[in-house]
Amino acid sequence: MRRGITCPIVTERSAVCCEILDRIVDGIFTIDKEKKLLFMNLAAEKITGFSREEAIGKFCFDILRSNICQTRCTLDQTFETGKDLVGISAVIINKKGKEIPISINTTLLKDESGEIIGGIEMFRDLTVEETLRRELKRSYSFYDMISKNHRMHKIFNMLPDIADSGVAVLIEGASGTGKELLAKAIHELSSRNSKPIIMVNCAAIPETLLESELFGYKKGAFTDAKRDKPGWFAAAEGGTLLLDEIGEMALSVQAKLLRVLEEKVYVPLGGIDSIPADVRIIAATNKNLFQMVQQGLFREDLYYRLAVVKIELPPLKERKEDIPILIDHFIQKLNVLRGKDISGISEDALSLLMQYNFPGNIRELENILEYAFILCKENVIGIEHLPEEVVAEMVKNKTKKEELSDFDKQYAENIIEVLKKYNGNKMLTAKELKISRTTLWRKLKKYGIN
Repeated sequence: MRRGITCPIVTERSAVCCEILDRIVDGIFTIDKEKKLLFMNLAAEKITGFSREEAIGKFCFDILRSNICQTRCTLDQTFETGKDLVGISAVIINKKGKEIPISINTTLLKDESGEIIGGIEMFRDLTVEETLRRELKRSYSFYDMISKNHRMHKIFNMLPDIADSGVAVLIEGASGTGKELLAKAIHELSSRNSKPIIMVNCAAIPETLLESELFGYKKGAFTDAKRDKPGWFAAAEGGTLLLDEIGEMALSVQAKLLRVLEEKVYVPLGGIDSIPADVRIIAATNKNLFQMVQQGLFREDLYYRLAVVKIELPPLKERKEDIPILIDHFIQKLNVLRGKDISGISEDALSLLMQYNFPGNIRELENILEYAFILCKENVIGIEHLPEEVVAEMVKNKTKKEELSDFDKQYAENIIEVLKKYNGNKMLTAKELKISRTTLWRKLKKYGIN
């Protein structure tokens, strides 16, 4: 797009030009330097609900009424920087009070001598696209979990029955696969959802404290026990207790947990009387508990009490079809949290992430995008915004796939080092290597480097 447009609407009031602009499906405003409307086309009338007669001469923010008018006005940014803005997401309130999602482009308005006399704002109604996107997301969403993977959907389909059963559940899966979200979904779908779900990380609590934290203690149970203190079982009464990383629980505490599951009672540390426990237990682990049982590291009787229903969550590397929709989900979430308008991710960056194995699973993907949000000053996340270690790992893996001559291997290694130096920025890489970007792209393709 050119930097600024000479508009005959202002200079000549050309009826032909107005007719052409009225045929465009995108809304178009032109404003003067005071941000008062000079012109709006028919599409702008339709989207905003205001007629030209009502709008001309009014401030643009009184007609467009978008959520970014007062805080991040796109026209203000274009006036200040002289640069066009493209694809900025916003929501407007039309004349009838209906919210309409739009995409905004802005550029400077210049007269025939090139002098800046105002600005042009073009906006597209995204209602249909947004509706389709939400429907698509809804079809792949289950509570806070998002997936199109067949294994995940099999789990989603089972969850209402599992939740309704009230039995103990064991969730196995690598760190970052969403075990906590799954436990929350089971709780929310159950008849216990009006009561609390208490989440305990067994790995984060010293063995000597875990028993008292779970079951509570009585005054005088130990030196600092100056009063009775209820534990997490008491806090979760009538609800759900999630025991995360249960594989880290000491065998002595496992024995007491088994009693709760078998007899529905527990005794606080230092106490005598048993207390009834109306609590559903959900256990989660990133380890294989059955193997731990065979190794004598976990009680067999407790294992079978917990694994009445066992759910195995697949790692992200086994559900890569979820990566694009998860990226879209996290970008929307981070736009709200960070106050940004990032519209998506480049094809190159997406291709790289699709090949990455994500040892940290979904949590790592979210962390990668949070990192990218810090560096990205544009509207689209590129390879140069991704963490250096992710880019370097993929470059290394790609290079291994091809058998190269000694010369090519050395040359490829040189390219990889420079790419690492500039976090995957190909323009800076080409400049340092003293080759054109076209040549660099050919070399990258030849060596299988992304």
